[in-house]
Amino acid sequence: MKYLVAALCIAFATTGALAQDKPSAAQKEQQARMKDCNKQASDKKMKGEDRQKFMSGCLKDDNQPSAAQKAQQDKMKACNKQASDKKMKGDERQKFMSGCLKDGDQPSAAQKAQQDKMKACNKQASDKKMKGDERKKFMSGCLKD
Repeated sequence: MKYLVAALCIAFATTGALAQDKPSAAQKEQQARMKDCNKQASDKKMKGEDRQKFMSGCLKDDNQPSAAQKAQQDKMKACNKQASDKKMKGDERQKFMSGCLKDGDQPSAAQKAQQDKMKACNKQASDKKMKGDERKKFMSGCLKD
């Protein structure tokens, strides 16, 4: 009787182990993500609570760049490629990169006109040594003209 019970226990135990399915595609993807996030955390030498927060965000894809960040990264790559193609180095490269990255941030013609008007009005108010409410009133009128 003891042998029968032991044999049944062994049979049930091995059947369960053999019946396990292979991981699904989603499980494989999650395992790969876990491995990648773990590697990133290890590379950054994270431990304890910092590591837990990082892992949680990484596994949820919270660490993915926003659309604006992605656009900036793409622009940086393009400018970097241009600088490399032109074999730029040092200050020349730095100046080029600065200009290249700012190109998309240039003010529109209307914004430029408004900025110029603001500078002119500000200069006039300063030349007249205006301060306080008098300056505010002058600036308001000047900018509306």
